[in-house]
Amino acid sequence: MVKKRKILIPEPKSRFIRVKCKQCGNEQVIFDHATFPARCLVCGTVLVRPTGGKAELVNAEIVKILG
Repeated sequence: MVKKRKILIPEPKSRFIRVKCKQCGNEQVIFDHATFPARCLVCGTVLVRPTGGKAELVNAEIVKILG
């Protein structure tokens, strides 16, 4: 009888997140490993600031993690 090996499928560490702007309350979806400053679509404030890996939330709070 041959044993079946467990096949490991790698999953990404990055996700999309739904954030809420602290200034106007607008919710939008952004990438958590953003490489450029993401701005609010309504008021234009900077929501996240890129770092070497995960983006740092500046004027936003996480509502839901997608994926």
